[in-house]
Amino acid sequence: MLRVAQRLVLVGLVVLACSAFASRKVLYSKASPYTLVSVTEDDEGRRYLGFDASGALQSVVWPGKPLDLVLPYTQVSMAGLAYVPEPKRILIIGLGGGAMPMFLRKVVPRAHIDVVDIDPDVVKVAKDYFGFKEDARLKAHVGDGRAFVEAKRPAYDLIFLDAYGPDSIPEHLATAEFLTSVRAKLTPRGAVVGNVWAFPPNSRYDAMVHTWQVSFKQLSEFIVPQSSNRILVGVGYEERVAVKTLEARAEKLERAKGVPFDLSGLVDRGYTDATERKPRGRVLKDADIPKPASATTPSQAR
Repeated sequence: MLRVAQRLVLVGLVVLACSAFASRKVLYSKASPYTLVSVTEDDEGRRYLGFDASGALQSVVWPGKPLDLVLPYTQVSMAGLAYVPEPKRILIIGLGGGAMPMFLRKVVPRAHIDVVDIDPDVVKVAKDYFGFKEDARLKAHVGDGRAFVEAKRPAYDLIFLDAYGPDSIPEHLATAEFLTSVRAKLTPRGAVVGNVWAFPPNSRYDAMVHTWQVSFKQLSEFIVPQSSNRILVGVGYEERVAVKTLEARAEKLERAKGVPFDLSGLVDRGYTDATERKPRGRVLKDADIPKPASATTPSQAR
């Protein structure tokens, strides 16, 4: 029955996405080295990034409006700023249409931001169709996210992992060994933010949460309203930050930066302390991966 339910959810998502796709104008459609990349635009000017022919959305951006994060999971992901309100260095694995890096560039303008995506066509499309622009503080890198993390470079205050799809998860970016490397790239009070799909449709959800639990000292989970997405936040220190403190920091950010969505409310209503949750899946390990580095897996970033 669970497998049937999972299929029904995925079919429903595809039907809804394809119905919306039919009402949008196609701006770009081309096979990249990794997937079919498509860009469409609705009547109000929002642009949509899709991978493969399913019509499922990978990113939604309103060009010229970097504060307007359209997809709910991108809004909840900014809970990371409640853990690190003034990050100096940020790493994002998975570019998509560039919604999150452009938001962060606007909200924390002094931060240095590195974005990594394995697909060069995705980087080009983000620049050509979604208003993504590199500058002295925002840099895009084409390459494998794990290789980038494991290379010698300065630590980051915030690391966003946005490379997990509902059923196409780069296995080498989900293991305990990888998350250990990510944690090692954090500053002492830094945080890692991951966009993870729940079950259904993600059959490895419990295993992924368990792997995060063993990889970080503290783990928080945030529900994304009306979505199967879950946002995980892991830190390398043991002191717990009260949810009211996180909410107050988010509210301060809203006022100071003119954030047009209720980040503090999303933090308050969605928060769960997942540190002591009873494990419900196995820990994912590099040894379980048939090929140590499946670098041909495309980013599933939005």
